[in-house]
Amino acid sequence: MASKTLYSQRDPMLKRDGFEDILEERRNSSDLKYALRCYAPVLYKGVTPCKANMLKNIVLQSDQLHYVINQVSQESGEAPDIIQEEASVILEEMAHRLQISTVRFFAFALSKAFKTLFQHVCVNEEGIQRVTPHQIAIQEHPVVLLPSHRSYMDFLLMSYILYTYDLALPVIAAGMDFMGMKFVGEMLRMSGAFFIRRSFGGDKLYWAVFSEYVKTMLRNGFAPIEFFLEGTRSRTCKSLTPKLGLLNIVIEPFFKGEVFDVNLVPVSISYERILEESLYARELLGVPKPKESTSGLLKARRILSEDYGSIHVYFGQPVSVRSLAQGKVNRSKYNLFPRHIPRKPMEETQSFVNDTAYRIVRLQEDNMVLKPWVLMASLLLQNLEGLELSVLTEQTLWLRGLALSYAAFLDWPDHAPTAKVVSSSLALHRGLACVSGGRVSLVVGEPLGPVTPEEAVFNRAVSVLSCASYRNQVLHVFLRPAMLAVAMHTAASSKKSEWHGCSTTLILFTNTSTFMEMTDRGQPILSFFNGLLEPFLQGYQVVCRYLCEEASEGLTEKQYIPAVRSFAVKLILAGAFTSLSEMFCVGSGFNQQDNNFSLQPSGTVYIYLDIPKLMVCRCSAVCQQHFNLLSTDPSHNRNHSFMSTSS
Repeated sequence: MASKTLYSQRDPMLKRDGFEDILEERRNSSDLKYALRCYAPVLYKGVTPCKANMLKNIVLQSDQLHYVINQVSQESGEAPDIIQEEASVILEEMAHRLQISTVRFFAFALSKAFKTLFQHVCVNEEGIQRVTPHQIAIQEHPVVLLPSHRSYMDFLLMSYILYTYDLALPVIAAGMDFMGMKFVGEMLRMSGAFFIRRSFGGDKLYWAVFSEYVKTMLRNGFAPIEFFLEGTRSRTCKSLTPKLGLLNIVIEPFFKGEVFDVNLVPVSISYERILEESLYARELLGVPKPKESTSGLLKARRILSEDYGSIHVYFGQPVSVRSLAQGKVNRSKYNLFPRHIPRKPMEETQSFVNDTAYRIVRLQEDNMVLKPWVLMASLLLQNLEGLELSVLTEQTLWLRGLALSYAAFLDWPDHAPTAKVVSSSLALHRGLACVSGGRVSLVVGEPLGPVTPEEAVFNRAVSVLSCASYRNQVLHVFLRPAMLAVAMHTAASSKKSEWHGCSTTLILFTNTSTFMEMTDRGQPILSFFNGLLEPFLQGYQVVCRYLCEEASEGLTEKQYIPAVRSFAVKLILAGAFTSLSEMFCVGSGFNQQDNNFSLQPSGTVYIYLDIPKLMVCRCSAVCQQHFNLLSTDPSHNRNHSFMSTSS
């Protein structure tokens, strides 16, 4: 597959790298030869690889760990030697033990599996070149790889790609769940995984061992460090609120002057078809997550008979922590205390780390590659009764133009008729949508026997939620205009005095006020944008109604999600909703992963809107841009340039 450079249709100067299919060579040569080839990656600063025992000794002898050991000893009354032994046990359980023989085994096995599962694994080679040690910045400063996380396949895929390009394999933060898998856990450890608990609580010793282990690898450059900023897989395919613990750890050596700089590399992994799509839907509906086990892995072999389309992996521009921190963090304050004494991050540091985390997530989103099915799923979810195939084809082409006008990163087959693109997407996702009598509708699993009304709702919801996981992939592209569309839709039925008050407020934030009349030609776009966010707003409405009507004072967070689901099902069966769209919004618009709900000790309930952090921008410019779009003939949108929504 030839590499080509992709450009945004809206802005020809917005350049994105082209892709190379790394499976193409694998299909034409020996996998065994590939696995056994000479693998000699250039290392950071030319350091020699550090053996596992040597790394452990460096960590256990560090001043910071000794300080914490003495502190814990004083607090617990136990001898320092006993605490030291506990630290050694923690490190033994945690540490990776990279072995090239295991790496070669995975190289061979994954080649076989990937060629069966995927049509293409596409990587932007220019992005790979940016993270090679031949680049001066990368050679002199440690690298932290930050991939998006949508599937279990992510960390295996990352190591496979780096091995393919002869780059140093990363050490990867993995959950303890994997360590319990017989044989597989140790093989992952020997391919670069180190295992950490999901939460540390107030375990001061565990945190000290963990942070010192990561910082030792970072300071000495023994290997790139890789972790998932979101902390866990996103079951909804929306970006999750970033977890700041590990990011704090890898940035701290820069603040303390232990390294000159740290390079953060955002990596966007886009799946045409998600391996866990039906599993995720069931988890969102309350089915317990299957425990990671070797037997479960063996049972999953049946997926090898399925076609999962293509994967696109985009390595973004490395982000220099030093450049980002310029003028934002006063590093001289760190010189006031000995480096080995752990301290709570200062407020400006915490704010910087938080902003950096959201910046990385936004970069991951911007480089996500959207496939035609993402657009089709967005349309089908706004038409749950189904669409004529010809209408779906026409609207998909229309939505393609709209997405390109907002700089979406689309992978659309060159020179292929739209009808063929739509039919091939339907064939790949035949488990979610089908064509019957010339009409396309979502597939609902056929029950094996009689089902209760609740089970019927559940089966329908699984189908809708699975489809919603693809629709969610386009949310970041249309978020701002969709918010404006919802505001316009709401204002249209509001009191004149309220609209006047809103207009007056907007004037306070701009020097100029331009009013434009909405024409009928912009209504299809306005309707689509409004429908994009409507399920999430309905989800909040259901939740608020539950809290007002049925929630008891003793409600806990653990009880909350199942209770809301049951309440939504009850409303659906009572005919309170005209369609089932509200059912999937409870799962995809309001769930455990979105951190929308907080129950305080006082009994107060806080609900946080599911809207990503927005950059400050001039109201007049943004509104002018979106009004221009909404008042333009939709059929002409593909031929116009628009201001960047991310500016």
